[in-house]
Amino acid sequence: MKEIIDKKECTGCMACANICSKNAINIQEYCAFQYPIINEEICINCGLCRKVCPIINNIDTRKYEIEVYACKNKDDEIKLKSSSGGIFTLIAEEILEQGGTVFGARFNEELEVIHDYITKKEDIERFRGSKYVQSKIGDTYKNVKKILENGSKVLFTGTPCQVGGLVSFLGKKYDNLYTQDIICHGVPSPKLWKKYLKYLQDKKSSKIKNVNFRRKDLSGWNTYKINYIYDNKEENISHESDVYLKFFLKNLCLRESCYNCKFKSIYRISDITLADFWGIEDVKPEFYDNKGVSVFIINSNKGKEMFEKIKNRIEYENADINDIIKYNPCICDSVQYNSKREEFFLDLENIEFNKLINKYLND
Repeated sequence: MKEIIDKKECTGCMACANICSKNAINIQEYCAFQYPIINEEICINCGLCRKVCPIINNIDTRKYEIEVYACKNKDDEIKLKSSSGGIFTLIAEEILEQGGTVFGARFNEELEVIHDYITKKEDIERFRGSKYVQSKIGDTYKNVKKILENGSKVLFTGTPCQVGGLVSFLGKKYDNLYTQDIICHGVPSPKLWKKYLKYLQDKKSSKIKNVNFRRKDLSGWNTYKINYIYDNKEENISHESDVYLKFFLKNLCLRESCYNCKFKSIYRISDITLADFWGIEDVKPEFYDNKGVSVFIINSNKGKEMFEKIKNRIEYENADINDIIKYNPCICDSVQYNSKREEFFLDLENIEFNKLINKYLND
């Protein structure tokens, strides 16, 4: 067994696993994340896994003259169901109305975050809202390619490294492919998420059926709640009090590559970048309503085309990229490495969850 790339740099985009026709890429867990490892007994040394790695090949970002907007869906109901301004829903609807397919992240029955696809508008809600867990890509890139080759339109949404993995995997441009990424803080460990769910369920003696990381209808967009729906109760926790989000925002539980992310830039591989427009109440107070505002960054001609198609269904104003950088520096800068990270993941394996909380959240 050997690595394709050093674990410190591997984003887990899984382009390598999708390209291998011999199934010679094994997925192994290391430090609570999944990594691709070459099975040398099966490998035929074709080199495709390295050829499609967006880190090894340093995939170029596009040098399009970006356009930046503050946007809100005119439909307040959709906006309240969304993490920020409800713009993803409109983009997805546009693709689906043309008989296309939308790929995104959703919870499965076990509340794992996986990448999947939809072909019906009524299923958009599966992808709506933030999921603060690294998603399992599975065969997503192969499925995207198959649909593209059949001539249908595809919208792929994901983290910047996942978009980079897809573009590198495809190896050529497709006029029928639209990509949308996010301004990413970093991806937390799926294993930590699984153990946290078990901790909550044991504590409440009840199974969690659903989670909403960004419930806004109770206290607004800036002070959103984490909503846990159990078999016999419902609980809403302030995002400032939720244990899992505390680990996340302390940068204790992120993938190692996130601390030196190669995809941080105002120039993106994707056609569109969506994110919360933090600081909108200072930058454009007349546009702020505490229901959610999105930043919409146009990165390509296709991104511009999509904006033109949906702009009659949104409220929007021109914005300055420097304001985005000021209030959401993760667009350009990786988060700071937490010196306790390595110890944290060792403890995740070896001590009870309540002790993990007491040790790392005692402040």
